[in-house]
Formats: sequence, structure tokens, C-alpha cells
Amino acid sequence: MKKLLVLSGKGGTGKTTVAAALIHFSRARAIADCDVDAPNLHLTVPLPAAQERIPFFGSEKACIEADRCNGCGLCVEACRFQALHRTASGKVDVNTLVCEGCGVCTYVCPRQAAALRPDLAGCRTLYTRGSVFSTATLRMGRGNSGKLVTEVKTALAQAAPDAPLAIIDGSPGIGCPVIASVSGADLVLAVTEPTVSGLSDLQRLLHTAATLDAPIAVCVNRFDDYPEGGERIEAFCRERHIPLAGRIPTDPEVRRALNAGRSIAEVECPAQAALLEVYHAVQRLLGEETA
Repeated sequence: MKKLLVLSGKGGTGKTTVAAALIHFSRARAIADCDVDAPNLHLTVPLPAAQERIPFFGSEKACIEADRCNGCGLCVEACRFQALHRTASGKVDVNTLVCEGCGVCTYVCPRQAAALRPDLAGCRTLYTRGSVFSTATLRMGRGNSGKLVTEVKTALAQAAPDAPLAIIDGSPGIGCPVIASVSGADLVLAVTEPTVSGLSDLQRLLHTAATLDAPIAVCVNRFDDYPEGGERIEAFCRERHIPLAGRIPTDPEVRRALNAGRSIAEVECPAQAALLEVYHAVQRLLGEETA
């Protein structure tokens, strides 16, 4: 299975729009959305019928057993994160968004009312039947995003072992979920925009990919918004021998298609034509198409 990962150095570059178009062109049967903080690939990619939902437990959090707690407050005083507080009934409650699971409360509690329990940090979903779509959602304020991304990818590989191509929509930026997504990728397609911040964040993403020994190519979205900026990005890539997969023009049809829940690959327009060229460039880089 070849794995194509679509990333962006910052949010709002059109990464998911590009990923959805590549899925449509390739008729990929193995798909993953690894943007676990805000997954939205499903908005423009049809989901298979059957689904399996699996809870994801992250790090441990404090839990106070109310029937044992006498409200002495020793745990409240000892918690350096101020995650514990007294309730109106005099008992102690936990703010799990703040708790770091350090366990001090379990150490100081004289009645063993405090304990550490696995925290429900999110949910992983696997859609199957005909094709496979693996995704997950991380709960607000929870960590372990990299671990959850790894589980999403593992589930995809196990459910579609014979698929020739897997297309993965990753997270923006260079954080833990991105690092977990890059592992095992045959090619990373970085989607950027022709702005100063677009180039700056692209440089960080390129450095991250190089550190992880991941092959990477670049495409510039909304190139005609600022051609000078787009040309600066392309010159930067040429100097460093980074493949350029193409440039995508600004096209009002993109917004119309997304608002209708459709991939731009389904609409005949300049953006579709440009994305088709990007797809062929990606195929060549993956060794799936001759130049």
C-alpha cells in the first residue's frame, strides 16, 4: 500500500479540499482523516455505510469517590494545577480539563477517596463496506493526539491491507498529530498559500519532514491571489530541490462545491483542471504514472 499524506504548515490553505479532490481522482478505497482535533474530510467525501465506534482513553485523570470523601480539602490544597475544588455539598470535584494526572491527590487523601482513572479522551470511528474510512475526534482539552492518530492509521492498514493507495488528510502545523501522521508516508504533499505566513509555515513543515526522512512535494493554492508570493515559494523549493506538484487558481466554484457538500473534483472548472494536474504529478512522484 502506498500512503499519500496531505499536510499544510497552517490552517486555511485548502489542505482538505485538495485531499478530497485527490481521493475523487484516484478512486481511493482507503482513506483516513488524521486531523483529530477538527476532522472534516467527511463533509465532501462519501462515507461507507457500516461504522464501528471505539472509545479512546488517553492519560489518567483524578477521580473523587463521593461516598468516601469527607471534604477535608487536603487534596484541594495539594493540587498545584488547581484542578480540584469543593462543591456546594462540601465534597470535592475534579476539573478534568485542568487535571494533569500527577496523582498527588491520591497520596494526600486520608480516606482513599482520590484515585487515578483512564480518561475518555475521544472516539475513533472506522467506516467500512466497499471502501474504508478511518477517522477520530479528540475531546476538547485532551492530549495524546499523536497516539490517537497512530490508532487511526493502524485501523486503516488493518481494514484495507490490499488497497494499492491510501490517502490521508493530516493536521495543519507541525505538532504531535503531524509527526505521527508522517510516519510511514511514501509521500507528503504540502499545500501552501502565496503569503508571507504561508511560506514561513511551509518552511517549518519542510524542516519537520526532512527530519523524519519523509519525501515531500509542494503545491500552491490560490496562486493568483498573489503571484509574486507564489513564485517566491516555488523559487525557494527549486533551490532546495523540492518537487513542485502544481499551482491552483482562485475559483468561486470551490466555495459553491464545498457549500453543497461536493468535492471540487466533481465540478468542471479551472480549479478542477489544476487539481487534476496535481494528481498526475503526485502519481509520478509515487511511481504510479510515467512522466
